[in-house]
Amino acid sequence: MKIKALIGGLAALLIAQAVLASEARVTKAIEPVLAELFGPGIKPDAVRKLDNFNLYEIQIGGDLLYTDERVSYLINGDILDIKRKKNLTEERKHQLSQVKFSDLPLDLAVKQVKGNGRRVLVTFEDPNCTYCRKLAKELQGISNVTIYTFVYPILSPDSSEKAKNIWCAPDRAKAWNDLMLDGKQPASASCNHPAERVAALGRRLNIRGVPAMIFADGTRVPGYLPADGLERALDRGSANVR
Repeated sequence: MKIKALIGGLAALLIAQAVLASEARVTKAIEPVLAELFGPGIKPDAVRKLDNFNLYEIQIGGDLLYTDERVSYLINGDILDIKRKKNLTEERKHQLSQVKFSDLPLDLAVKQVKGNGRRVLVTFEDPNCTYCRKLAKELQGISNVTIYTFVYPILSPDSSEKAKNIWCAPDRAKAWNDLMLDGKQPASASCNHPAERVAALGRRLNIRGVPAMIFADGTRVPGYLPADGLERALDRGSANVR
């Protein structure tokens, strides 16, 4: 029995090493292809052999492409499981978009506590974002939530200046809400601010649009939700935290 177990373990190890070697080979081969098609500097974040298909998954940010072992073809589309009636590509994208909530540097965010603050919401928002203003209005009717807002200036040339002024305000939450709810511009101010670290965080999380929301269970929702949708997502996110 021990010999069989040893042989089985060695076989599994050899298979794993072969998979890693093939993934490395595909990674090396796909890099110049991506650079030619999409521009210099575009590289895969990860390459993964799909167990049930003779394909390799190419992850670039939040996007997925597929290729064969020889990198003869590049497939841009979804893989559908007809028997289970599931979109495997969308499932994988959802899995990749999950965020480890405990790793978020919440000290870099504007914090608001409403009611008992039991439920938690993280947002990435730009001071010039129209839908962020709509989100702020919807959040006025939400209670028992702690909101962490990463002021993420990506829309307009003056977004960065507004973000810095909000962070340097005596009451950051008030300055943010004054702008989002009433259009009151934050007063010019200077201090040590985390703009570069917030920008790096947004890039690492592949946040390309605002608002973007992350709930306590790591679920990410791009865009705006009305109050009833926010309530459901907050309850679900809190309930799923282990």
